[in-house]
Amino acid sequence: MPAPRKPPSPAAVRIDRMGAEGDGIGRLPDGKAVYVPLSLPGEQVLARPVRPVGDGWLAVAETVEQPDEARVAPPCRHFGRCGGCVLQHWQDSAYRAWKAGLLSYALRQAGFAVPETLEFHPGLPGERRRIDFAVRRAGGRIILGLHAPRATEVIDLTDCLVLHPALMALMAPLRPLLGGLRAVKREASVVINLLDSGPDLLLRSDAPLSLDDRNALTAFARAHNLPRVSCAAPGETPETICLLRPATTTLSGVTVRPPPGAFLQATAEGEAAIVRAVLAGLPGRITAKTRIAELYAGCGTLTFALAQAVRVAAFEGDPDAIGALRQAVNQGGLAGRIEAAQRHLTRQPLSARELGAFTAVVLDPPHAGAAAQIAQVAAAGVPIVIYVSCNPATLGRDARTMHGAGYRLAGAAAIDQFLWSARLESVCVFRRG
Repeated sequence: MPAPRKPPSPAAVRIDRMGAEGDGIGRLPDGKAVYVPLSLPGEQVLARPVRPVGDGWLAVAETVEQPDEARVAPPCRHFGRCGGCVLQHWQDSAYRAWKAGLLSYALRQAGFAVPETLEFHPGLPGERRRIDFAVRRAGGRIILGLHAPRATEVIDLTDCLVLHPALMALMAPLRPLLGGLRAVKREASVVINLLDSGPDLLLRSDAPLSLDDRNALTAFARAHNLPRVSCAAPGETPETICLLRPATTTLSGVTVRPPPGAFLQATAEGEAAIVRAVLAGLPGRITAKTRIAELYAGCGTLTFALAQAVRVAAFEGDPDAIGALRQAVNQGGLAGRIEAAQRHLTRQPLSARELGAFTAVVLDPPHAGAAAQIAQVAAAGVPIVIYVSCNPATLGRDARTMHGAGYRLAGAAAIDQFLWSARLESVCVFRRG
């Protein structure tokens, strides 16, 4: 094994641009790229390289020698140590322009002509309705929070400005609860979804629950008005520990019972913006025979909105999510409008022949994108493809496939559900011909 490279000496660096991960990027004296977290374009910093990354070095800004005028005081006391937010120190207008630029850049790299100004939906503090807390037991106390940037260390949080107040209110009482659980030996995680019926909690522990643990979790649910508490020990599926009332949320007027820890859009405002953008991309002429395929449908975030306009064939690989979707379809009397099928679209993508029966395709793939499936979509020549993305990089890769198949960009919207982070949600509408 070759010896690790010795980092170069600290150097004054001019930050030229912001990278996709929210790091300022400049050049060391030898020409190597340097990635400097917490710096901004236009600044000069004293950068101390710490380890190699890709084609250059990750560095720490020892000092900001010439701050940019867009630098502001971060509002959170945990900023810089907590990895949840990386851009609180950037003025709103510059930050939002950069976020929209992530989408523009991905689409241009794929070959599309992009409007000068994209539709942009900003995020605001206090909107996040989903959180995945990391938990560590150390020195007789519980550390509850998020990971440090690029590290496994957990930063103990007293508050979180992006969180919905109903979730932030649970942070303090969670500590004594977790401290008393035998199921939490060294580490755990707590996933909370704020549903219409209240905060739905899933504990992922590193040991089985004891009877006292179950009683404590039930008491916590009663004390804090949680509809449901579930737990998953290592290698096990989630078990409902207590159900005080149905854990439900409403998606486009339809009541859904998501499984514990279900993936839901991070903010209600972001979800609404995504739904509007998707519906705006549907065909202008819709008849009784118009059918669309919805891929990676989850619990139905888009399904029920789409079904108000067209007939939907919804495909999802996760058995719990598709089970929740089917239950909602049946209870809502929507079986004539929605067909729900379980299918793992990475291992078994819908073929071009199957997709040929649809007027449009809507897809909302995971962070890794939809490489296998998008190839079949492009080969099918479906007239309209509406792509909902949470990762500009994989969107760009898949959009390149669409461009090669003769599609044009008919619309694009950037949705900032992940305030002050480098993550971006978007909706792109591609039309053929």
